[in-house]
Amino acid sequence: MARKTHHRACHLCEAICGLVIETEGADIVSIKGDESDPLSRGHICPKAVALKDLHTDPDRLRAPVKRVRSDDNVDSWEEISWDEALNTTATRLAQIINERGVNAVGVYLGNPSVHNYGMMTHQSNLFQHIRSNNRFSATSVDQLPHHLTSLWLYGHKLLIPVPDVDNTDYLLMLGANPLASNGSIWTVPDVKKRLKALTRRKGKLVVIDPRRTETATIASEHHFIRPGTDALFLLALLNTLFSEHLTKPGALAAFTTGLDEVATAIEAFTPELAAARTGINADVIRRIAREFAAADNAVCYGRMGVSTQAYGALCQWVIQLINIATGNLDKPGGSLFATPAVDTVMTSSPGGHNRHQSRVRNLPEFDRELPAACLAEEISTPGEGQIRALFTGAGNPVLSTPNGRQLDSAMEGLEFMVSLDPYINETTRHADIILPPTSALEHDHYDITFHLFSVRNTTRHNEAVFDKPEGSLHDWEIFHQLGNRLAKLLGKPEQPAMAPHEIIDLGLQLGPHSSAGLSLEKLHQNPSGIDLGPLQPQLPERLVTPGKKIRCDTPEAIADLRRLFDEFQQPDACELRLIGRRHVRSNNSWMHNYHRLVKGRDRCTLMMHPDDMANQGIAPGARATLASRVGSVDVNVEATEDMMPGVVSLPHGFGHDRQGIRMQTATAHAGVSCNDITDDQYLDVLSGNAAVNGVPVTVCLA
Repeated sequence: MARKTHHRACHLCEAICGLVIETEGADIVSIKGDESDPLSRGHICPKAVALKDLHTDPDRLRAPVKRVRSDDNVDSWEEISWDEALNTTATRLAQIINERGVNAVGVYLGNPSVHNYGMMTHQSNLFQHIRSNNRFSATSVDQLPHHLTSLWLYGHKLLIPVPDVDNTDYLLMLGANPLASNGSIWTVPDVKKRLKALTRRKGKLVVIDPRRTETATIASEHHFIRPGTDALFLLALLNTLFSEHLTKPGALAAFTTGLDEVATAIEAFTPELAAARTGINADVIRRIAREFAAADNAVCYGRMGVSTQAYGALCQWVIQLINIATGNLDKPGGSLFATPAVDTVMTSSPGGHNRHQSRVRNLPEFDRELPAACLAEEISTPGEGQIRALFTGAGNPVLSTPNGRQLDSAMEGLEFMVSLDPYINETTRHADIILPPTSALEHDHYDITFHLFSVRNTTRHNEAVFDKPEGSLHDWEIFHQLGNRLAKLLGKPEQPAMAPHEIIDLGLQLGPHSSAGLSLEKLHQNPSGIDLGPLQPQLPERLVTPGKKIRCDTPEAIADLRRLFDEFQQPDACELRLIGRRHVRSNNSWMHNYHRLVKGRDRCTLMMHPDDMANQGIAPGARATLASRVGSVDVNVEATEDMMPGVVSLPHGFGHDRQGIRMQTATAHAGVSCNDITDDQYLDVLSGNAAVNGVPVTVCLA
């Protein structure tokens, strides 16, 4: 049988590394890094090799299934036709909309949806008929503060500048571990080599993190910080820049306002105030501020650790202000905006904030989505607008949102639930119908999202590795067909089909690089991708703000300074705080059903400093009970001086011990869910983002 070579971009994390996949018939012979890819340069991580396991996984659903309920609570699943699955789903959704109103239908979309362009291009085919206030996604347990800050300062939720790591002299990094994540809201494949190149050219990498992470071990210096206090540290840096007259916005001054007002508003946030709560000496804070200001090119970058905490929006706002005040925004070696070949900034809504609130807690929407932390209460609390039907797409919120057990219980009371997902997992086990799309290798691929955050402008489109199996549907076809069935039942017009690749072809020809003659045909002639050059300064033209101005004195953020100041005037009675962690072989819960990604030593352990263990009488390797306001789990403890005293760390995405899931490998490596401990009431009040880092906890012998 002839061997075939296919080019592909890995869709399992934000690095979108180029791959060369060799096949013989239906078998995958090898998966290697594509050395001709202009972005990833041949880099590959273990996740990409596991694409084979994902494709061949016997647990992956190949046809729609419906749940058959039994009197003894041991439900079974029955394969059904696509017509039955789609007709039944449309009928039940239409019935609930007609009887209870559109807000009775909730929607939750998970992280993998942004890695699959068919879900991005066609979800509106369905959701234009379900204009519910009860929409949720993984955004609000992840990067919502980034989007909110970009809306405030730059006028669009997707205008997020990224570090120009290949040209910077000073990189200050908070709450990020790109050696494990391959970059996050920062598409930076081969990041270890890039960071080592930074230090080799006498540049400096400074990492601020409660754990000495994989990235911290190669940094020029690392400082522990008390979880949840990053905003104090960042404000102290900015305060120092203002008080010591180190600000120099340069060319940004012509279209930037409000820095003087910010300087006045943060006068109380001194390095001494920060030192008392962060654990970082005031002199160190001042030194870092001075070094940052003195560097020819510098950039401040913060990710999960600073976004998913009680002051996530303030953190991301101040990070941008530090880059602006020092003239490092829109500057080579500083932070720059990408110019993707298909530019969704040009074609998508800029977003909005607090235009409506959740029904129970009055939490603010962002971009028409409510905080995921309130999903359970919106299902379980009676009254007008109560969620009675739920659509989930590529998401597992039982394991990925705060207080997962509460949501698990709430889902049992739904009248109807449907999931677009290839697995029966902790969330979809509650569904009445599961609609499985084709395997990722059975459809073509173009990355719409992560070219927006890339360290270099590139573009690529790849054809499917395998033919679409007979009787299967791509995810975009599911959205299209289900949307038309629902439209017909609601008396609305049906929509014609336009395949995702046709949309991309138009986007290429009308996009910012159209002068290069880009088209789908040209991309097919260059299967490793086309290099469109380094990121370039493009302000103020790229701004979407009124008058193309950056207004730094954001009223909502300045008002939130009072909440921060008042909280840290009070003593911290909490002895231990919980943070998460990431591993290069994992991403979210959907990475745990592949042997090559979970093999080896147990990674679902509670990391704890030896001094904290001694205080609780816990020996290394012992079983301990980790508890918070909402629940407890028993977990093995791992002693390490890489943890800051007073901080414990548990990875996310585990907890595969729920009854009824059908993921054999994941069940054999079940671990515990950190979101059985995180608190649905503990969030960033300003943005609505979940605060899954810095959760107050206790640890004792099990």
